[in-house]
Amino acid sequence: MIVLGVESSCDETGLALYDTQRGLLSHALHSQVAMHEEYGGVVPELASRDHIRRAIPLLEQALAKAGIGAAEIDAIAYTQGPGLAGALLVGSAIACSLGMALDKPVLGVHHLEGHLLSPLLASEPPQFPFVALLVSGGHTQLMRVDGVGQYALLGETLDDAAGEAFDKSAKLLGLGYPGGPAISRLAEFGDPLAYKLPRPMLHSKDLMFSFSGLKTAVLTVVNNQGGAANVCEQDKANIARGFVDAIVDVLTAKCLSAMRQTGLKRLVIAGGVGANAQLRAALNAAAAAKRFKVYYPELEFCTDNGAMIAFAGAMRLQINPQAAQRDYAFNVRPRWPLDELRVI
Repeated sequence: MIVLGVESSCDETGLALYDTQRGLLSHALHSQVAMHEEYGGVVPELASRDHIRRAIPLLEQALAKAGIGAAEIDAIAYTQGPGLAGALLVGSAIACSLGMALDKPVLGVHHLEGHLLSPLLASEPPQFPFVALLVSGGHTQLMRVDGVGQYALLGETLDDAAGEAFDKSAKLLGLGYPGGPAISRLAEFGDPLAYKLPRPMLHSKDLMFSFSGLKTAVLTVVNNQGGAANVCEQDKANIARGFVDAIVDVLTAKCLSAMRQTGLKRLVIAGGVGANAQLRAALNAAAAAKRFKVYYPELEFCTDNGAMIAFAGAMRLQINPQAAQRDYAFNVRPRWPLDELRVI
């Protein structure tokens, strides 16, 4: 079964083809980072319009890479939510229109389920069950995963997610957009002893997170020097290092607590922050010390992409081939808690 995946939840347009027999056949992706950079963040209307422009050329690119024709597609999976409403509507409309034109069934997929299952696309995928840390955009969650659609929420953020804290703190330092990768790179040159920033909820004895206070601590440090324009480059690196170390310490500690509480020996990291080099180093060291295994998506699948949507759709269709529909009526869910998902 060949499944086409369509991803358009925010500022990446991704299309991919996954074959349940042969694996991932191809994927094509366009990032809107350059377009949104001058505005300092994603502009939803611009994002939606750009998805319209990019989707069909990316489909043609994915088909050409896979060496197949559109008629060979068996089903189409698209991101139904969560995400920007307008962007989701574009991807949903394109997927359902293609389904109608090709007479193929369509299936709405949860964006975070795509991220959650993306490590299974790696050459050494994890086996169920496992603990998963989802760190993607506005989401920071710890889940117990017993299978496709079998998700139990263990803990989540009470306010800002880790990815939001990265972007907001980077903006406070004048690093521009997207801020997460920039602040992570800058931190490599910082002194870890220069700033000891707070580790919110590190000792809360539960699996909840909170990162708004850490962002406020960065704001206080910057304001004490009269704003980002007055902070020298070395001190920006020192602040960045203090910030990244704080985030990594909290995420690592909470993951270790989740592993102890569940008794599981496999930890999956998914989402954009999962590409962070400092976080990977800390988790790898913790895994070696505590004798569990940690799994990551391939770097190209940490950010939003069509491959994870095609894969998640294929997994659900293998469980229930009747899950996809042919009425082509669609709706989107900009807010959609992952733990509402069930096995179809």
